[in-house]
Amino acid sequence: MQRYVCGVCGYVYDPEVGDPEGGIPAGTPFEELPDDWECPMCGAPKEEFSPEQ
Repeated sequence: MQRYVCGVCGYVYDPEVGDPEGGIPAGTPFEELPDDWECPMCGAPKEEFSPEQ
């Protein structure tokens, strides 16, 4: 599964880990995150993320 990087702070969303503190279970692809999901590190919106190279 594709990892995504926050363009603001560099946080990497790894779908194999999810975002447990944000209520996102492991195995959740980035594309299936809620539209209002935010970076757990800096609060940037989902639109600030891009696929990891």
